[in-house]
Order: sequence, then structure tokens, then C-alpha cells
Amino acid sequence: MQTVELDHKEQMNVVVVGHVDHGKSTIVGRLLVDTNSLPKGKLEAVQESCRKNHKPFEYAFLIDALKDEQAQSITIDSARIFFQSAKRNYILIDAPGHIEFIKNMITGASHAEAAVLVIDALEGVQENSRRHGYMLWMLGIKKIVVLVNKMDLVDYDETTFRNIVKEYNDYLSGIGVKAQTYIPVSGKEGDNVAQRGSHLPWYSGPTVLEALDEFEKEKAVHNLPLRFPVQDVYKFSERGDSRRIIAGTVTSGQFKVGDELVFYPSGKRTRVKSVESFNTPRLTKREANEATGVCMEEQIYISRGQIATRAADTPPFVSSRMRVSLFWLGKQPLQMNRSYTIKLGTAREKFQIEAIHRIIDASDYAHQQGKTEIQHHDVAEVTLKLAHPMAFDTSEKFPETSRFVVVEDYEIRGGGIVLEALSDEDERIRQNVYIRNEKWVQGLVSRNDRAEKYNQRSALIIITGTKGSGRKTLARKLERQLFDEGKLVYYLGVGSLLYGVNADLKQNEEDHKNWPEHVRRFAEVSHLFLDAGILLIVTAIEFTQDDLEIMKAVLGEENLRVVWVGDQVITDIEYDIHVHESDRETDGQVMVKRLLQDRGDIFTP
Repeated sequence: MQTVELDHKEQMNVVVVGHVDHGKSTIVGRLLVDTNSLPKGKLEAVQESCRKNHKPFEYAFLIDALKDEQAQSITIDSARIFFQSAKRNYILIDAPGHIEFIKNMITGASHAEAAVLVIDALEGVQENSRRHGYMLWMLGIKKIVVLVNKMDLVDYDETTFRNIVKEYNDYLSGIGVKAQTYIPVSGKEGDNVAQRGSHLPWYSGPTVLEALDEFEKEKAVHNLPLRFPVQDVYKFSERGDSRRIIAGTVTSGQFKVGDELVFYPSGKRTRVKSVESFNTPRLTKREANEATGVCMEEQIYISRGQIATRAADTPPFVSSRMRVSLFWLGKQPLQMNRSYTIKLGTAREKFQIEAIHRIIDASDYAHQQGKTEIQHHDVAEVTLKLAHPMAFDTSEKFPETSRFVVVEDYEIRGGGIVLEALSDEDERIRQNVYIRNEKWVQGLVSRNDRAEKYNQRSALIIITGTKGSGRKTLARKLERQLFDEGKLVYYLGVGSLLYGVNADLKQNEEDHKNWPEHVRRFAEVSHLFLDAGILLIVTAIEFTQDDLEIMKAVLGEENLRVVWVGDQVITDIEYDIHVHESDRETDGQVMVKRLLQDRGDIFTP
């Protein structure tokens, strides 16, 4: 592949797609030749190679770098070609057209701002022509030029061109896409690629080169709401450097030192203390498409995958349910009863298909309903149920934070876009937490200040199990031991709240309906203890995973430690340690204390 020294003009990435053998590589090769963009001697070398091998020269050979690609006459990977016009620098992504390599086409298109879609004038619109148009829509690419290639094979017939334009334009209109223009071309003869030629006097529109230059570069998204997905958090400790740097790339909007940021789905808030960058002058502001690191005034626990926005900006959606449009590339079908992984931005989460609303034939929009699995190359509209809530946007406004891929067995098997955020069972709880965080009055002593002063980190130790398993006995002994060792610790049984803070909730035969609210209040009271820097031990009978999810929605999960007491685990709760009956009297406290040490809540001597 050629290496070209580009100047400092603006750059645009354009993907070239279309059905196999419709001439994408030929058009790109011709464009390079006619704009004198090839390295010196490249054209002659390929022509000489063809002569020695007794094969006719094809412009596609200029960019089909792999020998097996030439042998099969199909492009199987996405080649990147650099060239310049008088207006801008281009990276052309020559994507494969064969249906078996559609994953490679999607990979190439995901890096593009605009697209050139090629249709063979002799063969007309094919299934993959429609499928590629649909995929471009799903990827949010709306700048599209359609080339009707090989006009030389139909004697440059205008009626053939017009019929193809009408057919494909009707198709694109059905998905809300309008091509910028349709151009009749001959890649082999060069008509309307970089120059007009003499065979198409009835056409007065732009050439391919002119159409590329007519693409308008996306305007900066600085004025949109901030979206700053967290890539990682770096903690420094050497030479007195105690910074915690939150790193990522701003996908839209902007922020500056002093701005209050809210991180979703946790809803935690803090202000930007400084903008960090490597080997640059001191920065105070960052904008869309800029990678950066930030230090916060209050050191809050933030993990990879959360999305930050300014407090004054429109927030992303947060839910464990979403309606999506996805395409499936796995050889085995996507099934409703299996677990998969979604990667959206920097976040990863397990999910299952909750419902398949319809399977869409991308070639003609035909809908199939009542299906329980999605086959290879199918496009479908489905509802996903995630294991935990995720922050995301919908595709019409924020492409970067609404696109996702589906992973199975460490391989990308599909992808799609989020169409709608759906409510889940914890939505009201999260909204209450966001309001509480917004209205919270912070004192001059932070939770980190207390951790340094008390030589411990606040944590909630949930001790649960069956009735009579010794939960309370273990909790009381653990409290006594930690207290004797100088720790700030407090034991609180759930019954202490049920008939106190929760006394207004009915204690009758319908009390089970109020149980989620009991748990929510329990979590809010626990939040006060944690903010005060205390190790809080709570006991509750037979806690379930649903109960734990409510606690996580209110408190986050970084400070939760779960202990199951009793030989038999009878709920679905995900616990950290299991204390058996034989361990309860002698080893139970030791096991819990070791857990707190391993998590850094108390420090190992």
C-alpha cells in the first residue's frame, strides 16, 4: 500500500462499499491513477507484473495487496488508501463486498464519515447492495454517493441508469436515507471518475472526485451535551503523587476546570480539579474528539464504562433494558435463552434477549415475527435485558454512545444501534439517588479525609442466611472484634429499621409488596453510615440478588461485601464468602476480616 506525505488540509474518511464484483476496487484504482496519487513507478510495476503473468491489467490490482485476493478476484479485508484532492486529504476504505465478509465491511465502515456505494449497471441492484445500504444507516453514515458502474457494458444507456436510480432510491427512502447524488461511471474507461469523458453527454452532474469534495465535513460537536466515556482510572502513589486520573476520549460537548460532572449510571458528582495531558502546556479545557485525563476535586469511585456529562447538560439514559436494531454475524443463531456480552463505548455487560419483535430482511424490509432465534446475517429488532444498568444514548442524536457490538466466546458476532431506552424495575430508585446526589450538602470533611483519619475505608458488610444460621451472632462478634482493634464500626439489624424508620410501611399480609421499599430505605440509612466513614455491619434473613441490586442502585457496588451464613445457600444472591455452620464459631470472624483486608477496607498489619 502506498505511503503519501499529506499536508495539513482537513481529512475525511470515506468507505467504498457494494456487492461483490461490482467494481469498487477498480473505481478506487482508477481514481488514484487519474489524480496522480500513486507512488512513482507503482502503475508501471503492476502493469509489468500483469504482462509477465500473461493476465490483463486491472485497476483493482493497484490496491488488492494480498495475493490470495487477486487469485479469488474478491476483496476480503478493508484496505486503506490515501490520496488528496485540491480541497482535502482522503482516506478511502475499500471494504469487501462478498456476503461472507460483511463483518469486515462493517469494521471498515465504522471508521468512516461518508460512503460511496457501487452498483453494477449490468447486474443492477443486488441483495448486498441493499444490505450495505442498511448497514450504513445502522452505523449512522448518512453522506452517501451511489455510483452506477460499468456503464460501458450497457452502452452507456441512460434508461438503464435511471431505472437503477429509481429502484435504489426507493429502497433508501424506506430507511430514511437520501443519497447525495447518483453518478453513472465506467471504472474501466475512466468516465466520470476524475474526468468526464465523452460517453455520457446526457449526464450533467458531478464526477466522483467532485462529489467527494462536495461532501460537507461534520461540524464540530462541541455544543452538544458532554459525553465522556471513562476508559480507565489511574492511581499514582510514588514520590508524593496521589493523583487519581480519570482517562477517556470526549465524544461530544466540552468541559473545563471547575465544571461539575455527573457520572452515569452511578449518578456520582464531583468537580473538575485539573485537566491532565502528557507533554503539553497546562490545559484548562477539553472538547469533542480529544483524549484526556482529569483529576477531580472529590475523589469518588468511578469505574470503566461510566459516562460523564456536565451537571447542566442533558444526561444519557440509564437502564438494564433497551430496544435495539442489530445484525447477527455469528455462525450459530442468536438465541433467547443464552447469555452474551454487549460492548457499548467503554462499557461491557452481560445480556440476554428478552424479546424478538421482528426479523427484518434487509433486502426488501420483509418482516418475520414469532421467531425465537436470529440467524446468520439476519437483521432484527429486539429488546435486550442487561445484567446491570448501563448508560447509553439513542442513535438519532449520539451515534458514538448508541452503537454497540455483541461478543460471544471473545469474538465479535454482531452489532447494532440503540433505538429506545426502556424502563426497568430500579428506574425509580435510580432517579431518587440522582436527586439525592444533586441536593446533597457536602461538608468540609470528605469521605477520603475520614478514611485517612480513621485508617479505614467505609464499607457495608451484609451478613445474610437462613433463619437460625447464626447471622446475628457472627455480626455481633465481628463488631466487638473490630471495635476492640480501634475501628469505627456499627452493627445494625434490619429489624431495627422495620419498626423505626420504616414504621409507616404496613406490617400485614401484604407487607411483601413493600419489601423493595424496605430495602431501599435500608440502603439510604446505610449510605449515611458510609459517608461518615464507618464500617457498617447489617444482618437480614435470606437476602436475594434482587435485594442486592437495590442496594447497589442506592450505594454503588464498590463498598458492598456480602457474607452468606449457613451450610445451604437457598437464594440466588452473589456472595463474597460463604461461612458454613462449622466455621461460624471459630473461623467466621477471621474469614470476614480477611475479606475486608483483601478489599482494602482495613489494612493488613
